[in-house]
Amino acid sequence: MARVRIMGIVNVTPDSFSGDGLTDRRGAVERGLAMARAGADMVDVGGESTRPGHSPVTVAEELARAVPVVAELARAGLTVSVDTSKLEVAVAAAEAGATIVNDVWGLQRSPGIARLAADRGLSLVLMHNQEGHQYSADLMTAIKGGLRRSILIALEAGVPAERVIVDPGIGFGKTAEHNLIVFRRLAELLELGHPLLVGPSRKSFLGRLFGQEMEMRSWGTAAVVTACVLRGADIVRVHDVAEMAAVVRVAEALRVSGSGVAGSGAAGTEA
Repeated sequence: MARVRIMGIVNVTPDSFSGDGLTDRRGAVERGLAMARAGADMVDVGGESTRPGHSPVTVAEELARAVPVVAELARAGLTVSVDTSKLEVAVAAAEAGATIVNDVWGLQRSPGIARLAADRGLSLVLMHNQEGHQYSADLMTAIKGGLRRSILIALEAGVPAERVIVDPGIGFGKTAEHNLIVFRRLAELLELGHPLLVGPSRKSFLGRLFGQEMEMRSWGTAAVVTACVLRGADIVRVHDVAEMAAVVRVAEALRVSGSGVAGSGAAGTEA
């Protein structure tokens, strides 16, 4: 069974929902390097907060925040993802060494990112997202439908299927109860046939379950990460890399594979 990979979060913003945003380049680079040492397989650099009620930033501001950090981390040998829905930022980040574009709008706002990925050999994370919390169909049916539309844009642009990663979009266009439904039914997304990334880290629904203190959300994150790994997640996107790396490795060992319990022998191969 393939090894679950860990994506560390590097927010180069003053208004990150989790309070971990950094506004200085050196601090952001050091955080990314520390995450790699702690076990992150890749780091995701974002220059615009996507929390509810966030203030949009200009292309110029997002470029100034994110791209220098991407460049330094890439030069240091890290696998770097850029968290953006703006084509201009994705282009600059790719030129700076990013090999993944993590688009929280799943190509719905900037379909040109798909052609960029095809031309540059980038991987794409396509997240389900929508305005508002209303769904006319069953939630998981709607999420799968939205992701299929995003996947089609990528494939028609020439992105190889193995470079397309899907993300159900925890907290994006979803209520706290919606998020819980997604986790309970996460395995249904394996029907899409693409690697599955999940980003539950420190999200507000965890605070609603047992208290709003941000430092306590790491415990809830650990529980959800375990559930995600057991239900088929290939990548987890987290803030607390060292702690979640331990959680992931234990959860991996509990997954049942075709020949028994994963982790009873070799750790498996890279996805």
